[in-house]
Amino acid sequence: MSLPFELLIGLRYTRSGRRAARKDRFVSFISATSVVSIALGVMALIIVLSVMNGFQTQVRDRMLSVIPHIQITSRSGPVEDWRTLAAEARRNPEVVGAAPYVAGQGLVSTGSRVTGVLVEGVDPAEEGKASEVASTMPPGTLSSLAPGSFNAVIGSVLAARLGVMPGDRIALVVPQGTMTPAGMIPRARTLTVSGVFSAGHYEYDSSMVFMNIEDGAALFRTGGPMGVRVRISDMQNAPKVARSLRASLPPEFTARDWSEENRTWFAAVQVEKRMMSIILFLIVLVGAFGLVSTLVMTVTEKQSDIAILRTLGASPASIMKVFMVQGAVIGVTGVAAGVAFGLLIACNLSSIVSGIESLFHVEFLPQSIYLISTMPSEPRASDIIPIAVFSLLLSLAATIYPSWRASRIRPAEALRYE
Repeated sequence: MSLPFELLIGLRYTRSGRRAARKDRFVSFISATSVVSIALGVMALIIVLSVMNGFQTQVRDRMLSVIPHIQITSRSGPVEDWRTLAAEARRNPEVVGAAPYVAGQGLVSTGSRVTGVLVEGVDPAEEGKASEVASTMPPGTLSSLAPGSFNAVIGSVLAARLGVMPGDRIALVVPQGTMTPAGMIPRARTLTVSGVFSAGHYEYDSSMVFMNIEDGAALFRTGGPMGVRVRISDMQNAPKVARSLRASLPPEFTARDWSEENRTWFAAVQVEKRMMSIILFLIVLVGAFGLVSTLVMTVTEKQSDIAILRTLGASPASIMKVFMVQGAVIGVTGVAAGVAFGLLIACNLSSIVSGIESLFHVEFLPQSIYLISTMPSEPRASDIIPIAVFSLLLSLAATIYPSWRASRIRPAEALRYE
């Protein structure tokens, strides 16, 4: 079965051999440049969006290893019977566990070193039902937070900043103080560091302190748990589950999910992702303009060929198809190459970046700025498929005007000076 002549001629115009004329070679060089431009644009889009997806996922997962999916808090004071509240929350089929908590802020110091911290009072026996805190600690560390021991488990960055290790003592000062004739005196307590945890999230590793819930309630004088931390089966459903809990619980309780607690950060990441997509898509647009230039040059160089084809009976639609085939081949080749190389780099980006950092002794992701220290990458079909389809459609659209111009060439005028 023979191929349509439009396809054969279009493929022939896309490439040229060694014996081709110099002008044909130049046109083929411009075609190759268009392929490279489209491929680079698609590849850059895939790599950058994969990095941003991986960055968001890693930060979220490490964040949720320390903080709960949903936090239920009482507006009217301490929760007298947290087990009843937890049972009410577990009526929601999405909820898989709940545990009480106490939270507050304070200052820790060792000698001249002072830093602000977030103190979380947890029940070691129940906390595993509501969070993955224990997974960030050496085995048995969480159980060291016995009632009345005033032991503390602190983040690895905080421990390094204070210069302490398990067994050392730190002073914790909380803003809730005692009123005296001399004024307000903040309460202070000496804590024993019983362990160090590492969540891999700089913000929490540098500012989080865990202690027993009874010790925390005594220190902050809350009179009991402030609420319960809730874990659900699918973290992505946290906003919906939080709304459901707010509707089902008594009015003195409120529920906030992890996305509300970190709304600004996640919103900023989404805005950055959109803006980077728009900016990098301009590279694909440049490739499409290069494709227009390639086809216009080809039409100009092939006017006599077009005239001969017209005199042999080729219709304007057939001429148009010839150059649309050429443009489609360039577009498909560029998009396919961009997707292939983009996926290859995105899937091995962490190893590539680590090798470059070791070779040149540089650090692309300072942990104190970017919260994580390794280059993450998470290619998603939901990003790659729209990129490939839209780039391909843009490439095909770029062929319309040059192909239409070719179909309008009059044989007599094209052959007048031949």
